[in-house]
Amino acid sequence: MDRNELEKISDFPLGEENVAFAQYFTGKSYLSLLNDKEVNIHNVTFEPGCRNNWHIHHGCGQILICVGGHGLYQEAGKDARLLKSGDVVYIPSEIKHWHGAVKDEGFAHLSLTVPTEGANTEWCEPVTDEEYNKLL
Repeated sequence: MDRNELEKISDFPLGEENVAFAQYFTGKSYLSLLNDKEVNIHNVTFEPGCRNNWHIHHGCGQILICVGGHGLYQEAGKDARLLKSGDVVYIPSEIKHWHGAVKDEGFAHLSLTVPTEGANTEWCEPVTDEEYNKLL
């Protein structure tokens, strides 16, 4: 899927290729900062099949607002959830999880976090192709 097709997934800006966090993703993603006043809001766009590693937000939860395409969200020990535009996912702090696009379609979500002193993200192992392909 080329950049022009990805830009059509949602009405929010696609942003630049997410090279700063590429080591924590399988596939290519794009990141656009929409707001950094009181609440950080990023548009995150995933190419088909792209997903981030398992990770944990320490000290601050995260809210995902799905804005285009179809994606997946999974918490450790639970079944994956199919996501579509309009879905909202609240992720409490200290919950191991991952999210990303389905295999054959791009996906975009807004990521909302409240900047909190000492908060950080612990990046864990990748979601293996075997794990991912079982979901589709």
